Amino acid sequence: MKFLHVPCIYIFLLILVSGGCTPIDRCSLINETQQATKILFIGNSYIYTNDLPEVFRQLACAGNHLVEIDSSASGGWTLADHVSSSKTLEKLQEKKWDYVILHEQSEIPGFEIPRSRQMYPAARILVAEIRKNGSTPLFLITWGNKNGLPEYGIPTFHEMQNRLNAGYLEIARELGVNVIPVGYAWQLVSSQPQPIDLWQSDGSHPNPAGTYLTACVIYTRLFQTSPGGLEYTADMPSDTATKFQEIAANSVFSGGM
Repeated sequence: MKFLHVPCIYIFLLILVSGGCTPIDRCSLINETQQATKILFIGNSYIYTNDLPEVFRQLACAGNHLVEIDSSASGGWTLADHVSSSKTLEKLQEKKWDYVILHEQSEIPGFEIPRSRQMYPAARILVAEIRKNGSTPLFLITWGNKNGLPEYGIPTFHEMQNRLNAGYLEIARELGVNVIPVGYAWQLVSSQPQPIDLWQSDGSHPNPAGTYLTACVIYTRLFQTSPGGLEYTADMPSDTATKFQEIAANSVFSGGM
């Protein structure tokens, strides 16, 4: 029997095209001379659940954007907690970030008294620190609970989301900070005739679909281009990923935020 001697480079290319046996880190395929966009996430478990920064990084690389990611996130933390955190302040000053993405604890922005007394003063301090370092702050508008907060007279997700949107937009306008309208994108998905579930069983944290949608909205806002057509789907069905990419672009470019 004769064996074909196939050049090694051909085998490598074949593996690259077919996907091989292990996933390919798309970031490794980008020209190393490209300057990375440096992004710092500041928040809580909504960031590290399903590793949102890594999902965003892979999505960015699929769009040929090299990014450098870091985060300061602890479960249940508020922006006021971050103001008091030496770790967060050190990360802010560690380098000149291109963008620093902030989000508040999941309920506070929806209520006038706690946001006025806690969220807004902390946001003013953090935004000033971010700008002092030459970085651009962004507020990530988070999503409401799947079933609202009935115990506080908020019976539905959409009602809670509207309150969160208003809470974030008020401080964003005051400080001249752009928003990443993730919660609005969640509203668009939830308003579909056959909505895709975005929450974990606790009705608060995102499942992988919710995290991917969130990453698509961040991508659209930061790079000012639609993620439509990007091959990275975070293991979701391609039709679902395509729908989320379209909704993310719509939420940023047509959502009025």
